[in-house]
Amino acid sequence: MVGMRDVWDIPALRGNQPEMLGYQTQKPEALLERIIKASSNEGDIVLDPFCGCGTSIAVAHRLKRLWIGIDITHLATTLIKHRLQNAFGDQVSETYEVIGEPKDLSGAIELSKTEPYQFQWWALGLVGARPVDQKKGADRGIDGRLYFHDEPDSRKTKTKQIIFSVKAGHTGVSHIRDLRGVIERENAQIGVLISMELPTKQMRTEAASAGFYKSSWGTKHPVLQILTIEDLLSGKSVDCPPLSQVDVTFKKAPRSKANPGEQYLLSH
Repeated sequence: MVGMRDVWDIPALRGNQPEMLGYQTQKPEALLERIIKASSNEGDIVLDPFCGCGTSIAVAHRLKRLWIGIDITHLATTLIKHRLQNAFGDQVSETYEVIGEPKDLSGAIELSKTEPYQFQWWALGLVGARPVDQKKGADRGIDGRLYFHDEPDSRKTKTKQIIFSVKAGHTGVSHIRDLRGVIERENAQIGVLISMELPTKQMRTEAASAGFYKSSWGTKHPVLQILTIEDLLSGKSVDCPPLSQVDVTFKKAPRSKANPGEQYLLSH
């Protein structure tokens, strides 16, 4: 028998490993599994007050622990929600609560006034888009992107994209024209303006004039779309190919081999 040494034999993650999600400080699940197993039992609560990309949360969930995860950014909570969904399936969202996100339009307005970049990241999370850059100010007219494949023949797969512009303040037809120019510049298939305000008739007319994107499956989707925050909070989504089948925006966490069952969980 070999005793446990003070240096653990768990290598750091590398970029080509399936587990890697692109988070610079991401730790291996094997490391968190060893820590959680050594310090808790099933049904105990695991607290991670700096949960980042959610490694401790995913492992705690798989090991049938209750958990509380805390992070300062809406970008992190979006990534964790995607990670849990990919690892445990769509029903996992029913087992936890997110505290600190806007639940209604007034909450969204308050967030946009106090933390405009957090508002932007939160809004992009509602549509499953990835922010273009975590650094403030460098967007070139694009706040987020969503990537997808829609070629029936996997050998001819070409990554396509939906670009997003998020506006918390006043919007007008000039924003639609600007977004149309960005769509053309980026060779994007679809562009979406996410707005706090309702679009004017002139904005809707300008958006409609951009025409439709026809997917490889024969479905048609408006090239330029306008969604309000109220639309998104009520469940409306981007008109595009079915993303449950073709979304490749976020690198997917491996599917969990364990089924932890129903739990009551909390994420902040």
